[in-house]
Amino acid sequence: MSKDVEKQTDKFTRAALEIDVEAEVNRIVETLRETVNNTMRRKGAVVGISGGIDSSVVLALCVRAFGPERVLGIQLPEMESSAENDPFAEELVARFGVDTLTEDITAGLKGLGCYTRRNEAIQRIFPQFDAGWSAKITLPGDLLERATLNIFSLTVTSPEGEDFTQRLPAAEYLQIVAASNFKQRLRSNMLYYHAELRNYAVIGTGNKNEHDLGFFVKYGDGGVDVQPIAHLFKAQVYMLAAYLDIPQNIRSRVPTTDTYPGGSTQEEFFYRIPFDILDTVWYGFERGVSQTEIAQALELEAEQVERIINDVVRKKRTTEYLRMPVVHLD
Repeated sequence: MSKDVEKQTDKFTRAALEIDVEAEVNRIVETLRETVNNTMRRKGAVVGISGGIDSSVVLALCVRAFGPERVLGIQLPEMESSAENDPFAEELVARFGVDTLTEDITAGLKGLGCYTRRNEAIQRIFPQFDAGWSAKITLPGDLLERATLNIFSLTVTSPEGEDFTQRLPAAEYLQIVAASNFKQRLRSNMLYYHAELRNYAVIGTGNKNEHDLGFFVKYGDGGVDVQPIAHLFKAQVYMLAAYLDIPQNIRSRVPTTDTYPGGSTQEEFFYRIPFDILDTVWYGFERGVSQTEIAQALELEAEQVERIINDVVRKKRTTEYLRMPVVHLD
């Protein structure tokens, strides 16, 4: 797929991530068609769409594989979803001509206690947190400046716009995440309802960054039938987006989590550095390129590259259980 460093005559550069986009699109489309139609014996595809880059690319790939008449795009908002999602998703489906529907999952989340369980944990740290307030959790954003661990902080914002931030204790972090994960798991349930109703397959939208570093919910957004872009770095997903003619508004949109009412970018919530830097360092590391050579290509210090690699390795190790298959006893 990507150029092998060993075969390159030139030194390692930012261009190492470049791929033959047309060939890769054709390969994914053919694999989708063969897997869904022949192996799974399903008639089409269901894709959860948010107006983000990953789900947009997957929708476009499915249209190429099955035709727009056999692809269903589903929007799955809840009361804390960003209102910005709607126009992006509408522009996407207009471009590709697929049928869509909207399933608001707010009532289901309330029934599961998603919001109340999460808010209980937040209020143990910030008792003043109440209706009208927003909240988000983030990781330190200074990975390029100094070595810091993946320790989350909680930021709440008052109705007047005043921010309060505090380091998240383990118990509160676990409760906030466990409660918030109801969102992804309920969305998965809804996708499978509509897939089974039509004898379709559920197609995942996770990329390599999300899959390999554990930025997904087990049996939530990770619970799908096919993962067509889980081998692609985020930077490579953008390459496919340009080739597939994804609307420019979507391609230029900053990736967000859209999980917490305070809103946060994927970079500040989890990845800590821009994707073009992360992906190039990670790609070089996987192929045995020296830290010095990677640093020269990105105009970084070798120590900065080392910190990025250590962060990647640590996240992969601590989230390995998310990628484990179900354990069966003989």
